Amino acid sequence: MDGQEEQWLLKEKYRGEPSEAFFADCKRLALGEPLGYLIGHVPFLDCTIYLDSRPLIPRPETEYWTEEAIAEIKTVTPASEVPRILDLCAGSGCIGVAVAKEIADAQVDFSEIDESHLSTIAKNLQLNNIVPERTTVKHTNLFTDFAGTYNFILSNPPYIDMDLKRTDTTVLEHEPYIALSGGIAGLEVIQKIIEEAPKHLERHGQLWIEHEPEQSAEIRNLAREHKFICTTHHDQYGVERYSVLVLQ
Repeated sequence: MDGQEEQWLLKEKYRGEPSEAFFADCKRLALGEPLGYLIGHVPFLDCTIYLDSRPLIPRPETEYWTEEAIAEIKTVTPASEVPRILDLCAGSGCIGVAVAKEIADAQVDFSEIDESHLSTIAKNLQLNNIVPERTTVKHTNLFTDFAGTYNFILSNPPYIDMDLKRTDTTVLEHEPYIALSGGIAGLEVIQKIIEEAPKHLERHGQLWIEHEPEQSAEIRNLAREHKFICTTHHDQYGVERYSVLVLQ
């Protein structure tokens, strides 16, 4: 915790007016509770993302590549076509909501394994002025119950390799473990996604996956096995953070 976080909490949640509730929140902040949960929402591109069900808090790295994905969708989608996008392992829905808000005619679906987050996704769609007819939100494990194919699948899956011991204690204590741990080497969910994605993508469709830099080589190997061309990209901090897999 630092003074800047306290000031942000005071401004965003208490409109600059200190109160008993504010000081109670400062104590929770000092004990490591994330600022986003205390305020109840975070900015993400041009959206406000609410965190009512305490999903994974959106990170700047995810925001960075989501903006890149939006630019790519706009570039490759013919003017006469409606892009179909799947936000896989959606959590708060921040990725899909940002895409739907920026690309006015996009059809965006959301897949989330934790049922408690469905109402949060719905709230984020509604309060960011996304009309319901353009979206589908499903409680499902990865691709289960999704028919048809997509032009883009965008995913920030559970990918943390706990053996690296890189994750802050406060994150492990407060954010959902199911959204963090990727199992052995952090690759278990990523492997399933890459294996199953070809059945759910149009030819030359794109799969964007966030991951650890240590996972880049194995992701490229998996991509080759499943008829993808894979390119790994750095985030705004110069870290290998996401890969784009194009189906051949």
